Amino acid sequence: MFTTHTKRPRNVNTYRAAAILYGDWGTSKAYVLGLAFALASYSSFWFIALVGLLNILVGINYMAICRLYPNGGGVYASVRSKSEILALVGAFFLIADYLVTASLSSLSAFNYLGVPHPEKWAIISIIGIGCLNFLGPKHSGSLAVLVAIPTVIVVILLGIFSIPYLTTAVHHLQPLSGDFNLNWNHFVGVIVALSGVESIANTTGVMPLNPDSDESSPSVSKTSNSALLWVMIEVSFFTTLLGLAMLALPDLKVMNGEVYAADQANIRDFMLKYMGTHFSSAFLGPELGHLFGMVVGIVFLILLLSAVNTAMVALVSLLFVMSRDGELPYSFQKLNGMGVPYVPLILAMAIPAALVFYFNDVAELANLYAVGFVGAIATNLGFTSTNWSLNLSKKERGLMMVTFLIMAAVECSLLINKPNARNFAISILAIGLLLRGWVIEGQQKKWKARKASLKNEPVTEESTHIHAGSSLCAVTHIGKTLHFAIQESNKSKQPLNLLFIREQQVITEDDRTRYWLEDEDACEIYDFTKEHLETGQLHFIYVVSDDPANTILDVATKLHCARIILGMPRSNKFFQFIKGNIVREIGKILPPEIDLLVIC
Repeated sequence: MFTTHTKRPRNVNTYRAAAILYGDWGTSKAYVLGLAFALASYSSFWFIALVGLLNILVGINYMAICRLYPNGGGVYASVRSKSEILALVGAFFLIADYLVTASLSSLSAFNYLGVPHPEKWAIISIIGIGCLNFLGPKHSGSLAVLVAIPTVIVVILLGIFSIPYLTTAVHHLQPLSGDFNLNWNHFVGVIVALSGVESIANTTGVMPLNPDSDESSPSVSKTSNSALLWVMIEVSFFTTLLGLAMLALPDLKVMNGEVYAADQANIRDFMLKYMGTHFSSAFLGPELGHLFGMVVGIVFLILLLSAVNTAMVALVSLLFVMSRDGELPYSFQKLNGMGVPYVPLILAMAIPAALVFYFNDVAELANLYAVGFVGAIATNLGFTSTNWSLNLSKKERGLMMVTFLIMAAVECSLLINKPNARNFAISILAIGLLLRGWVIEGQQKKWKARKASLKNEPVTEESTHIHAGSSLCAVTHIGKTLHFAIQESNKSKQPLNLLFIREQQVITEDDRTRYWLEDEDACEIYDFTKEHLETGQLHFIYVVSDDPANTILDVATKLHCARIILGMPRSNKFFQFIKGNIVREIGKILPPEIDLLVIC
């Protein structure tokens, strides 16, 4: 018995990686400008500019992090290699981040659309996007590019239209207050402009390797650096530029945390749309200016809904990985017919929808939001900068330590001064730790006992010898196919090559070398087969794959099998159409020297 693995395709190039990062990092400008003006009025530009500089500082640090961790996983995977406790802290911060990202982005999206009761539409959109994800994530990088391109074009046009107004904006600009505490609190309140940078660290595992590196010593710095550089420049420059241009809008007033325009409309939550209409009208006329404002609203609606999907997929992946690592209940690994972990996906739908229901205001959600991503960034920077075994230059390490101290100070301020944010973070940590304790007391003990008993089984030379010309039976459950394969092996007195496939649409690098004894379904099939196999000669192969057809053929070729035994797919025709029929796919690529036997 052994575990085999397939290589994860590294097909997310610079453009796709930049688009995925922009879909998270670039969305913040949609709501941060209005929030900044509501906090600091005509001195808000200084805080937006300071956060823009912090964006650049953090971006430079993440270039080093992406170089050091080329296999993805973000803060959880990078920290867990040295400290499980810090990894859990970082993971729970990320969970809080993804939950609020989905709720905040959806609510902000429908504020830009200008519909009544945007919170209701936001809840419907979260549920709808979640239902689509039950079919499995597909081609997210290409979709992100399609969403990012029109957004960048609109932002550039908006910047061009705002240039003639910059003189007026500078005239309206007010100096900072002399109160340091007040200025610091305003700076912390605008920190949401930094959200999303951690997503690049999750993507390195699917980036192409540098020309001078290989899987034994991987490096993806060529792709990650380029993606980070372009997005960092766009986010920092245009958020700062538009933050200044915003001050040129006539007769803005702040009342009770809201921002009102000259016509008494509350524009805090769709500031870019209002700016687009106002600035473009001078160039295009009122009618085309109004049309451009609508285009801005629609483009950011799509971008923000894309951010909801990105956060949902990332959250499902993180919860799944933590369950696989024994930190969350095993039920979080259970997959639906499309290879999607359904328990994490249900949580990724229900909790953000509940947050929108209870906190149906962008400012309130933004307060919850900052705790998660600031904590995740601080954890990643703090651990990396103090890990002396990593290949960091003195300048890189010193810069990272300084950035960590800034982010840690911001996180402390959020926890002290934002009670809702503090309670939310404590709740996520408490629930997570309770679940982890339950796992440790229950399932992990059972797995250890199983490992101990199976490891003591004698393995003879005869039982590990591979017989050329034998059959390979691929299964995912106990059924007709497995029964047939066992009967055939008993009759022929030939060894049984049994391939268990854990099909997943969400796969991490660790899944490729996952130990099969940690999978309860695999253990159940192994125990059943050992009990009913009279010859006792079982070659049990375990693989996690997002491409079952090619995996089955690859294993059969390696074992020199003459026949592949499969069962008919259990899913209905609709899901076979969406997902693909494995029997049909294998039939297309099967070489003539291997026969295919299908058990109905």
